[in-house]
Amino acid sequence: MILENFLEDLISWAISHGIKILGILIAASIVSRLVKSFISRFLKNLAKNGIKLGKAESKFEEKRLETLEKVSFAFLKTIIWLIALITILPEFGIEITPLLAGLGVGGLALGFGARSLIQDYLSGLFILLEDQYRVGEEIEIAGTKGKIEDFNLRITILRDSENTLHYIPNSQIKKASNFSRK
Repeated sequence: MILENFLEDLISWAISHGIKILGILIAASIVSRLVKSFISRFLKNLAKNGIKLGKAESKFEEKRLETLEKVSFAFLKTIIWLIALITILPEFGIEITPLLAGLGVGGLALGFGARSLIQDYLSGLFILLEDQYRVGEEIEIAGTKGKIEDFNLRITILRDSENTLHYIPNSQIKKASNFSRK
């Protein structure tokens, strides 16, 4: 009897809420893919039409576009999935108004606590916008010389001549020497 009632309630909930949750997840996935496609096409059209994103040589422009595409998509994908999560929470009976208000206050406190993380992201954004370096280039930053394996808004990953990976927070980069550009 208890199991029967539980199963009936579960089926009823799945029909009324589960379908909506599934729809939100599918929509977020589709929007995420569309955004990735749009960003990729937009940046490729810029490059095809000869619009430079700085004073870069053409062989480096493709790497910069690749980095810009990756960083832009990661940022927008995070926003899309956060919106999906906030939209799904009420389906589980979670009131989001006080949650959002609490997140505002918590965000302020977190902002003070995560100052270095925020500095990393801002530094990474300026590195990208100023076109200081790109994936694949030989650089020296924070006393480490190597080839850029990866770059995002938070960290720059270098591989040195001894094949060691170095993870350098962007806020620690005060000077960048780029050996790939003359």
